[in-house]
Amino acid sequence: MSEAAAHEAIKKTIESNDVVLFMKGTAKFPQCGFSAQVAQILNHLGVPYKDVNVLEDQGLREGIKSFTNWPTIPQLYVKGEFIGGCDIVREMFQAGELHDLIHQKGIAHTNHG
Repeated sequence: MSEAAAHEAIKKTIESNDVVLFMKGTAKFPQCGFSAQVAQILNHLGVPYKDVNVLEDQGLREGIKSFTNWPTIPQLYVKGEFIGGCDIVREMFQAGELHDLIHQKGIAHTNHG
């Protein structure tokens, strides 16, 4: 997949899903500790999300980095907005900010803490 094609696919994915996690592996089988941490946080909050395994396509893996100008994976998007990687998501979760953001964006979730 070319960079332009990857960017188009990324754009379509984040426009058509409220919460998207670009990760190494899948929600059920994360293949890196950082991806697993973010998936665990989203699962804890009960937030439904689209998981995109960047390991399935090298073009996508590189394309997500240039799309956001962010060098690492995982990358979390909420309502089309890039939130950050593992450290940022974990800090937001611990401070209660991630739950607040999800609530403010009107995303249904099952756990409030």
